[in-house]
Amino acid sequence: MIKKCSQLLKKYWGYDDFRGIQREIIESICAGHDTLGLMPTGGGKSITFQVPALAKDGVCIVITPLIALMKDQVDHLLHRGIKAAAIYSGLTHEEIVITLENCIFGNVKLLYVSPERLTSELFQKKLRHMRVSFITVDEAHCISQWGYDFRPSYLEIANIRKILPHVPILALTATATKQVVEDIQEKLSLTVPYTFNVFRMSFERKNLVYVVRQANDKQEQLIHILNSIQGTAIVYARSRLRTKEYAELLMKTGISATFYHAGLDTSVKDERQQAWQEGRVRVMVATNAFGMGIDKPDVRIVIHIDCPDSIEAYFQEAGRAGRDGLRSYAVLLYNNSDKRKLEKRVSDTFPEKDYIRQVYEHLAFYYQIGIGSGYNHTFEFNIDKFCHAFHHFPIQVDSALKILNRAGYIEYTEEQDNQARLMFTVSRGELYKLENTSPNEEKIITTLLRNYGGLFTEYHYIDEGFLASQTALQPQQVYQILKGLGQRHILHFIPQRKTPYIRYTQRREDKALVRISPDVYEERLAQFRQRIKAVIEYATNESVCRSRQLLRYFGETNSHNCGLCDVCLNHRKEGLVSEPCLNTAKEQILLLLTDRKPHPITDLRGIQLSTDELDTALTDLLQEEYISQQDGFLQLV
Repeated sequence: MIKKCSQLLKKYWGYDDFRGIQREIIESICAGHDTLGLMPTGGGKSITFQVPALAKDGVCIVITPLIALMKDQVDHLLHRGIKAAAIYSGLTHEEIVITLENCIFGNVKLLYVSPERLTSELFQKKLRHMRVSFITVDEAHCISQWGYDFRPSYLEIANIRKILPHVPILALTATATKQVVEDIQEKLSLTVPYTFNVFRMSFERKNLVYVVRQANDKQEQLIHILNSIQGTAIVYARSRLRTKEYAELLMKTGISATFYHAGLDTSVKDERQQAWQEGRVRVMVATNAFGMGIDKPDVRIVIHIDCPDSIEAYFQEAGRAGRDGLRSYAVLLYNNSDKRKLEKRVSDTFPEKDYIRQVYEHLAFYYQIGIGSGYNHTFEFNIDKFCHAFHHFPIQVDSALKILNRAGYIEYTEEQDNQARLMFTVSRGELYKLENTSPNEEKIITTLLRNYGGLFTEYHYIDEGFLASQTALQPQQVYQILKGLGQRHILHFIPQRKTPYIRYTQRREDKALVRISPDVYEERLAQFRQRIKAVIEYATNESVCRSRQLLRYFGETNSHNCGLCDVCLNHRKEGLVSEPCLNTAKEQILLLLTDRKPHPITDLRGIQLSTDELDTALTDLLQEEYISQQDGFLQLV
């Protein structure tokens, strides 16, 4: 089977061989074993399930949390001639049925679904008739209650395993502590003891230089760094407002930039992402909504203006730099106020239990739900209106609702996509008689009529991205054209919008009877405090190599000093070596060049190592662009 997989790898991807732990993972899943793969960002996770999906009979179900990611992967697979499909919110019932039927009849090799889709009666009914080769769980840390990005919808995967008890499962994550690794296996296993084969790839990124910079003036430092290091950049900020402010600041100083966050229209996000991806914009200033599924290999620097909530989140976001293997930088800007802000996040994320009960009661007042009623009722939720009505702050309300969600009282769905909809307001005959329509408007109208039925009698969901691809227009152009046709009363266009929803999962209780158990509150609070503490320790520890600190957090104890981070460079400058640092020829060469002055290559004779070791190390450092050589002199790049 592995020979067949190697042939498929060459045929569809053009690679001669697998890298890292890809081969071991593929051999395990092809042999029918439950498998857990721990691979850093950029480690080639998708190959580990896409290749065996082609090699094995049946369809591979891929569970992934992001619609944008599944669309992107499906497009890439279709481009390679691989039969793939995706089911996500916004598709019509008919489109979903057709996709599922194609899976039953063997016309799809990889089916991407969101975890929320797993609870659908239609999906589960059709699943029973499919020949499923294996199930892939991407971003598997989301199933762990100790994961930094826990999502309750991921717990539904266990029910799918009961429907398909003999189908193996492949769980993949780019970041997981020992506790999370254990929890993933427990949540996904059908038996005790667990039968997972676990493969771990080192999370070390030798080409990525981690730096923490003490910055009283973060704006000044941001501009200085971007002017000092050329190439594509991502700048992470914590709030949506700050993304816009920093992007405007950079533009004023002559640095090409735009901003991105979850609150933007889909067409705007697509347009900005594409401009950045194609190099028309150098810097993307974004919240953590940006990055998942982004495969731009030449990002030279990732800068965090604000500290993330966890080392896991930081490691994943920083890891979007340097996927092409060339020297890149991950910089965290930190000052004394950051510690206070981080510690405040604890009380913001875990407000007092009495406050949570109060929010629960106010929610009932807001929707006028009496005690003993409300079960299974669903409501749109406008957090700003709610906070204005009851004098709350949005951050604490959002946290309280998430805790009530985990406690089982409500289902709180944050900013669920409502797909764009439209209906023609003129008859078919009137449509054909229209005058003064532009060529682009004609393209849109023709494409709508060709791909969507019944638009003259009722509203239908449409995909603006699909219309853009069919008409060779930009998503923002499609949006503006549809808006213009709406203003001319040719059609009624309801744009895509993000709306949070609340559903009561049990009858409303009196607030005094609302119980928030230790596993929902106290245990998670302790875990969150520990994460915040780890971020502060990373930012303030100036005695241990940055790379080593990160790797130790993920359980790698045999790491060595990188020799290039701010801590290592300071130790060299001060003549301090607090931990073994000179283990390799590479490190000794770098130490020789620490003063950043040109050194004649003959200086290498002072290093007490064999000529072969020095030659190999020198070649590697030159190829990796850590050092340069000119006219017989060596220098740090």
